[in-house]
Amino acid sequence: MELDLAKVDEIIEGYKGEQGLLISILQDIQAELNYLPKEVLFRVSEKLELPIGQVYSVVTFFKAFSLKPRGRNIINVCMGTACHVKGATNILDKMKRDLGIEEGGTTIDHRFTLDTVRCVGCCSLGPVVVVNEDTHGRATQEQIPKILDNYQ
Repeated sequence: MELDLAKVDEIIEGYKGEQGLLISILQDIQAELNYLPKEVLFRVSEKLELPIGQVYSVVTFFKAFSLKPRGRNIINVCMGTACHVKGATNILDKMKRDLGIEEGGTTIDHRFTLDTVRCVGCCSLGPVVVVNEDTHGRATQEQIPKILDNYQ
């Protein structure tokens, strides 16, 4: 896939004159490209006149950023205490089996990326699976195929 650095430049230009918005710029670029390729990080570094090490440190510090391509649908299985006690590990294992990937992996067709989070803040609904912006509470292993089918 050819990178559209003009689109990256356009995103950066949208923040022209505003200081301290590296995270916002990176979020917008990742929303556009679905990840942050190395070439893009160098472009951001150059355009913002920041050391590449500073850009990399921000990207690697925040789990929300990815240096490798991610799926169109991001699945987060909550592994917080309440969800864990209510069977989140079984939900995660079922997701791994059904998708054929490990935690942090992306399906070959780039349809899904599977991650875990520590808490999504709705403990009474545990175990919780969040796909993109959709929260699926009281998830069971039997519901997983139907949940996945909703994101064709």
